[in-house]
Amino acid sequence: MDNPDLPEQQGAEKILVDNERKVLVQTVDIALGEWCQGDCVLGEQWFVYRFNPQRPLTNDAADVAQEDVDLTESKVKGFAVITQTCDIVRSCMDRPFLEVAPLVEVDEQCLYEIQKSKRPQYAYISGVAEYKLVADLDRVMTLEKAVVTDWQRTPGCQNDQEIRALGQALARKRIRFAFPDDFNELARKLQKRMQEKHDKHESAEGKALRALREIRVRAEPSWNASKAHLMFWFIRHEQQSQFEGISWDQFLKQWLELVPKDGRFHSVEGLVMSLEDMIAKDYIESDPLDLDHLSSKKQNL
Repeated sequence: MDNPDLPEQQGAEKILVDNERKVLVQTVDIALGEWCQGDCVLGEQWFVYRFNPQRPLTNDAADVAQEDVDLTESKVKGFAVITQTCDIVRSCMDRPFLEVAPLVEVDEQCLYEIQKSKRPQYAYISGVAEYKLVADLDRVMTLEKAVVTDWQRTPGCQNDQEIRALGQALARKRIRFAFPDDFNELARKLQKRMQEKHDKHESAEGKALRALREIRVRAEPSWNASKAHLMFWFIRHEQQSQFEGISWDQFLKQWLELVPKDGRFHSVEGLVMSLEDMIAKDYIESDPLDLDHLSSKKQNL
């Protein structure tokens, strides 16, 4: 015999479930409303990733590979939220997920290099820099926003400049230009020179290198052309005109001598200028040169 109260009970149960869900959504949205891109949680956390049980590459994967599973966890010192702030604060009804990167500890020299954007695998976050922690951008994990409600928030960025720098670090990781192998080989001596001299604090050349905002390069008519002209821009800070009486032209000459014309790169030129003096067309048609991470397929074999 049918129960005449069943529809009413089902309706009441649905209302209860809907109300509970509304409360859950409000709780999560309120908690996430304080979080921003770069904010961190400190302490023991676990990074989850998938692997091939027949071919484990890490120690954590190898430890569980015999258990017929393809997921493992690595203990980390915390997480940095790398989702954009506008998406973090959107309602979890519409955007229930966010991305985090694990925090790893580095030494003082490595921390300095990361802060200067010399290691694109990592992102510098001032809020945890005192612990020598940085975000490892090679590892990213997706989780539901409700997980964050149980975390104690450690602010990551302190001002607009730091927020902007973090955004640039995240973008740089994904949009680095893949220079051709023959160019990477051509620029090898310049790479080595700048690695050796950059941190020589008593050296005029070291001071000059630290005064550069970035180095950009363009191949004309294109990187794939059978014959191409290389143009380098060494972009300095506006106030840095010379070092110990040595003009930028002298440094430029030394640097360009390390990139001699060769093969299909039939000519090489360069300029030192401030960002204010560089025209927008040259900037957007050139690519940032990451001198610490020039690599070719030959090197990786």
